[in-house]
Amino acid sequence: MNSNRPAGPLVGFTIGVTAARRREELVALLRRRGATVVEAPALRILPLEDDAALRRATARCLTGPLDYVVATTGVGWRGWLSAADGWGYGARLAEVCRDAVVLTRGPKATGAVRAGGLSETFSPATETTDALLTWLLARDLPGRRIAVQEHGVPLDAFSAALRERGAEVITVPVYRWGPPADPVPLRRLVEQTVRRELHALTFTSAPAIDAFLAAAAGLGLGDEVLTALRRDVLPVGVGPVCARRLEEAGVTVLRPERGRLGAMVRTVEAALPAHSRREVRAGPSTLVLQGNAVLIDDGPPVRLPPLLAAVLRALAEQPGRVLSRAELLRRVWVTGRADEHAVEAAVARLRGALDGHARLVRTVPKRGYSLAAAT
Repeated sequence: MNSNRPAGPLVGFTIGVTAARRREELVALLRRRGATVVEAPALRILPLEDDAALRRATARCLTGPLDYVVATTGVGWRGWLSAADGWGYGARLAEVCRDAVVLTRGPKATGAVRAGGLSETFSPATETTDALLTWLLARDLPGRRIAVQEHGVPLDAFSAALRERGAEVITVPVYRWGPPADPVPLRRLVEQTVRRELHALTFTSAPAIDAFLAAAAGLGLGDEVLTALRRDVLPVGVGPVCARRLEEAGVTVLRPERGRLGAMVRTVEAALPAHSRREVRAGPSTLVLQGNAVLIDDGPPVRLPPLLAAVLRALAEQPGRVLSRAELLRRVWVTGRADEHAVEAAVARLRGALDGHARLVRTVPKRGYSLAAAT
């Protein structure tokens, strides 16, 4: 068989991107590998409307020694130190933090802390705030002062648990997650997921997953989205914290060992072709099916609309086998909003897209359609 591989390992695949931060970088990495990318930020980062809350929290940290400082995100930590510098508090804040026990939630927070000239005492391998809380609750906390840098959403339960053990907790709100400026792309992404027009869906934060699922629920498609993610659309998370929300809903999430964008893209690059790239013989030709693209013999990739690609994949499962219109309708039109005339129209369009190879898709009178058997 011909082992020809298209230029770009992700040619033919359509991948959804929900990231707000570093979205451009992630999109560029995927497109560089040939993927078609659908951008739909699930959230946006909102600076505090009034930085008075952050300034008050910072000033409170400087009223006395801190026993523990919790850094949860790299961007939040850097934002805090930058704001403190602007107010003339930078050197004092660094000194107070240097005398405290510093905890970091994961590699990005650790990197930001070290870049500021500090070192962490503990950073859990799980990269979770739960692990940080467990570590802290094992200490003698009555009267201890703990600064907690929040990351997009208030850590109310985390702080309450520490206060119940007698600690004084200073929450440091650097930024907040908010809804996207335009909700339409996110709603469209939900619908594309249900219609299986995506091959993978990427998430870089747990709040983005929450926002995506909330959008699905708002459209009445919550169960349908989870079914698609369990069966057909590959969900990819940047790390274990991000993946947890979907895993709790019974969805297996692909994720790299290290929570980095580059590692996530390499994981997608390896997983999608291995999962769905197929090579079949049809008539005198060799077809390579990859996502929504087909390569015939040594020709360039032919990109197909998702519906036509799904029809071709169904026919290619067993060249020569006849699939009735009713069977194609059941297997390809997963939303059920079509009739057998739609099948006829789709087959005609598929032949047109295959151009000089249209005869590979055969009509068997009164029975249905098949992909020409190998010769």
